[in-house]
Amino acid sequence: MIVSENQIYLASRSLRRRELLKQIGVKYKILLMRETLSRPADIDETPLPDESPTDYIYRIVHTKAEQGWIRLKQRRLPLMPVLVADTVVTIDGCILGKPRDLVHAEEMLETLSGHTHQVLTAIAVVVQDKIQIRLSTTMVRFREIGRREIRACLADSKILDMAGAYAIQGIAAAFIVEISGSYSGVMGLPLFETAQVLEESGVTLFL
Repeated sequence: MIVSENQIYLASRSLRRRELLKQIGVKYKILLMRETLSRPADIDETPLPDESPTDYIYRIVHTKAEQGWIRLKQRRLPLMPVLVADTVVTIDGCILGKPRDLVHAEEMLETLSGHTHQVLTAIAVVVQDKIQIRLSTTMVRFREIGRREIRACLADSKILDMAGAYAIQGIAAAFIVEISGSYSGVMGLPLFETAQVLEESGVTLFL
């Protein structure tokens, strides 16, 4: 039996996604794919050879949704919709996920400096093995970023957990010349698409 109405599981550790869900009045419980960060990741997020950014992010969120529903049943938890999301930054067809280390983060910021890039955020909601996916695509243009500014970004302790090595609600907001698309999508959870797919999955919003 599905228990939904106004409550879901959010399969994410992201504080930003939790805040965004609260913004549209969605009640949620956290469903962790692995109980501790020391355990190996359940999903290999390495892009496949010649895989486009769009194909990549669709594959990742679909896999996360499948794994989330499996975890739900394995743990014999109440069956409620499971929401997963994933964000990547792309430029010239190259996928920029989370940086491996600070050197990689610096390289990413240098690549984005003075150029336009895309932020792709896909969300998936799974109910009774039925998966619905939505994709948000946002264009972001950065001005030239100076060395001092890059060092300031690298000082952020959370930078290694940010796709493209930046957060739009942080220092990087000062670099943005133009943005076309979803601001909340760049944050990690596009609220228009999220509300749409949750309602289609039987979740009542705005109570």
